[in-house]
Amino acid sequence: MKITVEEVEHVARLARLTFTEQEKKLYAQQLNTILVYIDKLNELDTKNIEPTSHAIRLKNVFREDRTKKSISQDRSLSNAPQKDKGSFVVPKVI
Repeated sequence: MKITVEEVEHVARLARLTFTEQEKKLYAQQLNTILVYIDKLNELDTKNIEPTSHAIRLKNVFREDRTKKSISQDRSLSNAPQKDKGSFVVPKVI
């Protein structure tokens, strides 16, 4: 696959980026180099390889979920600068 300068211009236009002609040629060349390198992966025999989401096995380091008593509504609202009908009152953000 070959990336053309026109394709670089198209993507730059979509991203609202402005490049000089020299930069467009450089980026097209760099993207082509990357694609050639990635294309080497097609040469590998991966028929007996199990799909993975990571290159190395990961261990879940999260704690186990446990239920415990939470803070009461009255206590959580006790320091609120403004409250109304059991809820925090905050400024409208648009």
